[in-house]
Amino acid sequence: MKIIAFGASSSSTSINKQLAVYAANQLKNQHQVEILDLQDFELPLYSIDLEKKIGIPAPALQFQQKLDSADLIIVSLAEHNGSYTAVFKNLFDWISRHKVKCFADKKMILLATSPGGRGGMSVLETAKLRFPSHGAEVIAAFSLPFFSKNFSEQDGITDAELAQKFKHVLDLVG
Repeated sequence: MKIIAFGASSSSTSINKQLAVYAANQLKNQHQVEILDLQDFELPLYSIDLEKKIGIPAPALQFQQKLDSADLIIVSLAEHNGSYTAVFKNLFDWISRHKVKCFADKKMILLATSPGGRGGMSVLETAKLRFPSHGAEVIAAFSLPFFSKNFSEQDGITDAELAQKFKHVLDLVG
């Protein structure tokens, strides 16, 4: 199975990128895994006028090709003001203009984390409702609250109960 994983942030220190990479690394012994970095898909701010003028930019098409090549997509959604990051929303706008069902009927695991106690729950709920309209089959979602307290680079998820819930999510991949 080919898995595409990414953190929905362009920050070089993104905790959601760390969580996506951690998830992907748990699966790389049994599956082919590719980790994407949104910094590699820089795009102009979407507008219908710009789309009419330039069409769909190459980085958006390249990102779509990556999604199309996957059997499973793992995305860890960073939350800005209760919603998607601007960089992810912009990428999502471009690819969904190219292909409405941009998630191409792929299975998807949604993750989110944050420094606070809600763990990105608002953006996670938004995505769980929105992504199926764009062809995602959301098979599981997981929120990790208090990232710095519950995660370490060496050990991964350090809270036993949260680690068990996360393992259950990954076990759904097979």
